Amino acid sequence: MARTLVVTNDFPPRQGGIETFVHAMTSHFPAGSVVVYTSSEPGAAGYDAALPYPVIRDRARMLLPTPRIAGRAAALARRYGCDRVWFGAAAPLALMADRLRREAGVRRIVATTHGHEVWWARTPGARSLLRRIGAVTDTVTHLGEATRLPIAAALGPVAARRMVRLVPGVDADAFRARPGESAVRRRYGLDGRPVILCAARLVPRKGQDVLVRALPEVRRAVPGTTLLLVGDGPGARSLRRAAAAAGLAGAVVLAGGHPHAAMPEFFAAADVFAMPCRTRRRGLEVEGLGIVFLEAAAAGLPVLAGDSGGAADTVCDGVTGHLVDGRDVPAVAARLIGLLQDRDTAAAMGAKGRERVRAEWGWEGTYERLAGLLADGARRPDGDAR
Repeated sequence: MARTLVVTNDFPPRQGGIETFVHAMTSHFPAGSVVVYTSSEPGAAGYDAALPYPVIRDRARMLLPTPRIAGRAAALARRYGCDRVWFGAAAPLALMADRLRREAGVRRIVATTHGHEVWWARTPGARSLLRRIGAVTDTVTHLGEATRLPIAAALGPVAARRMVRLVPGVDADAFRARPGESAVRRRYGLDGRPVILCAARLVPRKGQDVLVRALPEVRRAVPGTTLLLVGDGPGARSLRRAAAAAGLAGAVVLAGGHPHAAMPEFFAAADVFAMPCRTRRRGLEVEGLGIVFLEAAAAGLPVLAGDSGGAADTVCDGVTGHLVDGRDVPAVAARLIGLLQDRDTAAAMGAKGRERVRAEWGWEGTYERLAGLLADGARRPDGDAR
């Protein structure tokens, strides 16, 4: 049986969109056909023990393409008979591709890009490393045009022609449209309140600070509105301070990070999902796509998304939600007020979003595409077989 080695830093119990993506793909591989090599993480032993495939944790908290880690990856590929490799995030781990070919006889190598590779593509030193990744892998995948264009320019014309779109998906059956019926409302004292949910890492790019700044205007128009922030990150302290300074301490709930399996209950507690993400650092820091927008749509919520990077691919503006300038506080407030005041329109947007996710964003299609890219004898988009 053909077997794939997945090399990644982004794997549960660590939380995040890439982690969700990688775990969903490994869960779709047939029994006995996948092995995961990843970094160490607190609480991983119990998590890994419940999985139906081997997960090998390195002692390092972050895998880097050092000689030791590349050597171990090659040894694992030989030990488990892996003749293909998927790098869950291309940069920088896919720099190990050549050694895996030489020492383990790996035949097919696919490297997936998300959003952080845009920073690599636009930074001179890192750009040359990204070009090398394109040269030593069979396929580099992209999420959409917003991220493909800068990454393709860095890869060079030959590798750019081999790029293939590979997007995440959603298990729509796990997210049911039942707002207001969640135990989360009781846990956080939200019963009877309009709830805006943002579930994301607490960093400036995700836009939670803009939601806090917009909330006073929203509450003037829709009294009692509460902002529920789910996620961990370095911005937690500043968000608490900002909420307190604005007299919103009771109206902003920081719920911390939660396992992905717990997220449907949070979506069920909300009336609107909002993450006004924004591009930062002169285009180096962008939103790659945003699985969380798709999960919110699957839960039947209208979605407010910032117009950064690939976020626009997840929302049909004016149909399933709204795209906004993630820096424009009045615009964010106005869109939120509209969604909270016009419940019929909001419900219609949520229903259309759920329908779109079910039709276009299933995990099965994503896995089939990845499996095809990894298949023995698969042809490169430029016509060369490996």
